Amino acid sequence: MPKTLTLQGLNKKFDGIEALKDFSAEIESQEILGLIGPNGAGKSTLFNVITGFIPPDSGTANYGGTGIMGKHPHYIARLGIARTFQDMRLIRRMTVMENILLCFQSQPGEKLAGVFFHKKHWQNLEKKNKAKAIELLEYAGIAEKADTLAGELSYGQQKLLSILCCLAADAQILLLDEPVAGLNPTMIDKILAIISGLPGTGKSVMVIEHNMDAVMQVCHRVIFMDAGAKICEGLPQEVRNDPRVIEAYLD
Repeated sequence: MPKTLTLQGLNKKFDGIEALKDFSAEIESQEILGLIGPNGAGKSTLFNVITGFIPPDSGTANYGGTGIMGKHPHYIARLGIARTFQDMRLIRRMTVMENILLCFQSQPGEKLAGVFFHKKHWQNLEKKNKAKAIELLEYAGIAEKADTLAGELSYGQQKLLSILCCLAADAQILLLDEPVAGLNPTMIDKILAIISGLPGTGKSVMVIEHNMDAVMQVCHRVIFMDAGAKICEGLPQEVRNDPRVIEAYLD
């Protein structure tokens, strides 16, 4: 059952500077929500708060009936919320396949007992996860890169791999931080096609992006932030034509 993420009254200050200011929003099931705004608007801070990397000063976040504020990142990831980073944070000296395999949840090897007992179950699950990883790589069109070190991929392929890692974690909500920034048109089209298909698989997406053409192409709804606050939200074209957006960001 798809779950929604509800954010209410989030506030965060860094040395007196308001990075989030009474921010509230809801990510609906099976929607792609765009988050736009100038640098320093608080977009990445919002992702960090949602995923437990930094605590808010106040406010709440509720995912599918469960409060997640104050929870550790690994707990939130296990609930079904995964994210990418601008710097991607792949394990560069491991292969593409190994990076994906690390992202599957509840692997027997995570517990000591799983190393010594139930060996057959562990081997079957490992085989199943590898088959899923191959499916993901084939879906993304980079199956031939399975044994390539992640650090040897092109920049665009690394961004693509970051998204595949979220899918391997079986996330129901993906928070994507500038997934097409700095990419060539061919890779942009490939990544946008993957993103636009996620709601059809029951997933929701919140995407930070400066490429307004990309936002217009895939987002169902858009929130514009500035100075930590939500300035406006609505359909992509409505937000794009809002005078406050034009003045602060698009002009």
